[in-house]
Amino acid sequence: MGTKLFIGSLPWKTTEDALREFFSQAGEVLSAKIVLDRATGRSKGFGFVEFANADDAAKAIEMFNGKEFEGRNIFVSEARPERPRE
Repeated sequence: MGTKLFIGSLPWKTTEDALREFFSQAGEVLSAKIVLDRATGRSKGFGFVEFANADDAAKAIEMFNGKEFEGRNIFVSEARPERPRE
């Protein structure tokens, strides 16, 4: 299993393909997912990118945290495990 990163402050108009392409500069991307609002179908402004290995994920954090992506400075960190919903 790969290493998943949380990506915050995403531009509303970005696509999963653009996210995957951008982060592939750091290594092999297994998946890129933008979280959408269930009611409107619009981006919530954050998402997740999963890398094939931890070294590439660490490189991506170093390369892209605080950097500009499509006009916004993004936040990149290792994703925390999902908490169970009550």
